[in-house]
Amino acid sequence: MGSAQCIEIIPVGAIDVVNPRVRNRRIFKEIVTSVAELGLKRPITVKRKTSEGEPRYDLVCGQGRLEAYQALGQREIPAVVVDASNEDSAIMSLVENCARRQHRAIDLLHDIEGLRGRGYDFDEIARKTGLSIEYVKGVSSLLESGEHRLLRAVEAGQMPVSIAVMISQAQDTDIQSVLQQAYEEKLLRGQRLLAAKKLIEQRRRRGKGYKTGPRRTDGAPMSSNALLRAYRQDVDRKRILIRKSNSTKARLVFILEALRKLLVEPEFLSILEGEKLDTLPKNLALRLHGQGG
Repeated sequence: MGSAQCIEIIPVGAIDVVNPRVRNRRIFKEIVTSVAELGLKRPITVKRKTSEGEPRYDLVCGQGRLEAYQALGQREIPAVVVDASNEDSAIMSLVENCARRQHRAIDLLHDIEGLRGRGYDFDEIARKTGLSIEYVKGVSSLLESGEHRLLRAVEAGQMPVSIAVMISQAQDTDIQSVLQQAYEEKLLRGQRLLAAKKLIEQRRRRGKGYKTGPRRTDGAPMSSNALLRAYRQDVDRKRILIRKSNSTKARLVFILEALRKLLVEPEFLSILEGEKLDTLPKNLALRLHGQGG
């Protein structure tokens, strides 16, 4: 992979997106808002194409940032111009995608708490995040109360923030009245109402947050419904583990393929030898030579 690179201001219209990705609308709106208010935190990465006349570029990394500039009517964008082959460009794009951490909903909601801690008022937070003041106030209230289960339901769209705040402030004996009010106002119906009831039961038995440790029990024998709930919860946890396992496996396969390509490059091997890093763990070496399971 070529090492020569520099930052240039190039025309947005001169950039071609070779492998476009479909982006979630809400996420794209967040990118546009961030670029409009804070500017471009990191230049995009492009590769110069050989063409007659005006220079043109292939996008390597930064489709969301490029499209945000286009949506804002910008004609030029800062870009890191790299000298790389098509194969190297594809690897660079994959590496960026793998490195992009998927934030949990609770982490994103804690960003609001962080802004509050730095002295921003509700109006400023709402303006910077594109959220309503009522939503910001509700989330702040839930965060202060440690209501992580309710927060997760709000972020997933399973429950309006106003209802979550009412539940957090109600006594156990009054929560049924809150649900009845939400039903009458058509804020919770059908599957959302059933999900809310399930969440409230989990909150009653296991607490407001996602803490590890033994569940709270009242000494009564477990009913068939409780056993069924426990079974379903266990199935859900296993499904999450399977998804994480598949994701990890895909990343390991990518890393192995990248190592295979690097280990046939004489310059790379020379660097490894110079740094005394030319040996590999046995299991990794076996996998690289196609002998691992």
